[in-house]
Amino acid sequence: MSPSWRLRLVAVWCRRVQMPLLRRPRNIAAARARVRILSLVFLRGRRRSSYRTEARGGVPCRVLQGGPDTLFLVHGGAFALFSARTHQGVAARLAGAAGMTAVLPEYRLAPEHGFPCALDDVCTAYLATYLATLGRGRIVLAGDSAGGNLIFALLHRLIARGLPLPAAVVAFSPFVDLALTGESFVTNAGTEALLPASRFPEVVAGYAGAADPADPEISPVYGTFTGAPPCLIQVGDGELLLSDAVALAERLRAQGAPVTLDILPGGLHAFQLLTGWLPEADAALDRARRFIRQRLREDRASGS
Repeated sequence: MSPSWRLRLVAVWCRRVQMPLLRRPRNIAAARARVRILSLVFLRGRRRSSYRTEARGGVPCRVLQGGPDTLFLVHGGAFALFSARTHQGVAARLAGAAGMTAVLPEYRLAPEHGFPCALDDVCTAYLATYLATLGRGRIVLAGDSAGGNLIFALLHRLIARGLPLPAAVVAFSPFVDLALTGESFVTNAGTEALLPASRFPEVVAGYAGAADPADPEISPVYGTFTGAPPCLIQVGDGELLLSDAVALAERLRAQGAPVTLDILPGGLHAFQLLTGWLPEADAALDRARRFIRQRLREDRASGS
């Protein structure tokens, strides 16, 4: 199916307006202010009054109360931008239709707080959420871009430490190889509509610092996932991060994890955030909801 006219229009706008802006180095405060303004306009559902702020293990989280099962969604933004509030809309649309509670951790941001601060916060909030739901419901992890990194780094840590696992994982355009070895950084240089390849080394340095970018808690594409739950990964076919998604899916499969990889024609980086604007975003979230519902049914039927 060819991209909708709305998706084509957004791609042109991203390529001509957003990518040139992202190419220019600017101070982090200005970048965050710009993101807040854009999120007010484009990320629908951000102002949901039914969300509340709640500490989970001392980590502030945005919580939308629903059923006993929980969607634990970690926001992206190069480890330095966006917030739990900017992702309230996509979390509500993904969790609400499935009758789930949504929990979005407000993890510490780089470069002020580099690795492992964000992962530690996400892990702490996840374990506190697990204890809060113990015996009542299941947890599904979700995340986009750097948030996709953090949920798979979390999954690797949980498996390595023998901690409780989620029922499923959903990732949108996950950035999981901070060693930047993916071939799509070259092959998709002409089709990527949003993210400038020239800025990725700066993103890696701001988050990883002096740590080895091949550490699986920094680059979960090198992680261990034996015993992992079913995973859904969605990525656009023209993204710089296509190789990250493909390599991660291959590693999960090689270690026995059930994986569904959706490579979406014309899909922009993390376009699912534009739910309510793009039919492709709504369709992708519908597929994610079906995946989540099916996995929760299977999980209950197995009694795990």
